[in-house]
Amino acid sequence: MMFGGGAMLRLICSAILGVALALPAAAWGKTGHRVVAAIADEYLSDEAAAAVEDILGPESMAEAADWADFMRSDSSDFWRREANPWHYVTIPEGETYADITPPPEGNAITALEHFRAIAVDETQPLEQRQLALRFIIHLVGDLQQPLHAGNGTDRGANLFTCYFFEDLTNLHEVWDELLINYEELSYTEWTDWLTSKITAENILVWSAATPAEWADESAAIRDQIYPDHQILKWEYVYQTRPILRQQLSKGGVRLAAYLNEMFAEGATE
Repeated sequence: MMFGGGAMLRLICSAILGVALALPAAAWGKTGHRVVAAIADEYLSDEAAAAVEDILGPESMAEAADWADFMRSDSSDFWRREANPWHYVTIPEGETYADITPPPEGNAITALEHFRAIAVDETQPLEQRQLALRFIIHLVGDLQQPLHAGNGTDRGANLFTCYFFEDLTNLHEVWDELLINYEELSYTEWTDWLTSKITAENILVWSAATPAEWADESAAIRDQIYPDHQILKWEYVYQTRPILRQQLSKGGVRLAAYLNEMFAEGATE
């Protein structure tokens, strides 16, 4: 079979993409995770802010936010195998988190509970509390990314091949990074723009939800954002921008609320 130049290029790109799809997926990308953490910083209680500083020292939450993804390149079994399933939950279409049994290896919600207990335990070594808090900051962000509440059929849309404008990619990557990067904003610009629009009612409503409800909400959004075609351009950006902005904003508010409750005086593990 003979291929023209364009067909051959697409074939090569598809092969490269196939290799990329075998790699574990991140969530939100560096910018998105930093946005969630920086928004949360605006709403921390004095107690929570002090506890975060005691644990992380001069490292900001925005700096810590992407650490759990960065460390996935570490060659140890912990990062390559044990920690990998903690970045997502699987909720089949038509079900809720309450309907499923977490897998033996855990998921984002069970990991969040695990690391919460470590972060608040002052008898734990500082290094372990730092690891725990960095994971918490990261996982709350993960749970707001709709495709990190996967349906169990396509690895959170990593197997949904598509073009984003001219770039061959997959739908998960579109939501992790490409929609965010399309705006050409720094994480601080994102934070300023989004925080200015968060209302007192938003904070009250968003803070009341539990991690399981975050996951159910993401799964419901997930089922609405699969396109009916595989070439995504301006129309898809236009349709999804309000969802993207809302989920980043919710992530920040919910992370602050989670940490505020976690580090409140008298709070239990």
